[in-house]
Amino acid sequence: MRKFALIAAVALAASLSLSACNKSQDDQDNAQAQVQQAPKPTDPNDSKGWNAYLGQIVQKNMQGMKANQPYAYMVTAGLTDDAKAQNDRQLQTVQDTVARGVLPGNMLVFGGPDSGKTADLVVAAFKDAKPGSFKDVIVLFIGDQADEQRVTDALKPTGATIRFVAM
Repeated sequence: MRKFALIAAVALAASLSLSACNKSQDDQDNAQAQVQQAPKPTDPNDSKGWNAYLGQIVQKNMQGMKANQPYAYMVTAGLTDDAKAQNDRQLQTVQDTVARGVLPGNMLVFGGPDSGKTADLVVAAFKDAKPGSFKDVIVLFIGDQADEQRVTDALKPTGATIRFVAM
């Protein structure tokens, strides 16, 4: 009986010490994840950098979303003819999505290096949206504080849950 109690005590002490080691590893992993956050790119044409930067913001703001993944739209700075054409195609895609409607629980995300152009796209895309057609749909706008109000005004009639993150 004494041997059993001794073995049980040793096993308990070992499991407690191992769980403490695991906790310090979790703390190190969390600290490393915080260090590896992507900085805001300074080059408006760095699409890879902007995707990484905006992606981490989206990850932090997905609460309440029931779909598997959000519909993310990155609006380019539009400095070249190709970028302008891409933004025009993006606008057409979003207008089609708005006309079709989005199921509740989904999230639409808009962001890009030029907040004004991103806001312009959102306002243009939602101008013909039916009132209440986006009830229980989350729309996340990542941009400058100066553009928040006009985006909110464009989205409010749709009934969407509006989220804003300043960049």
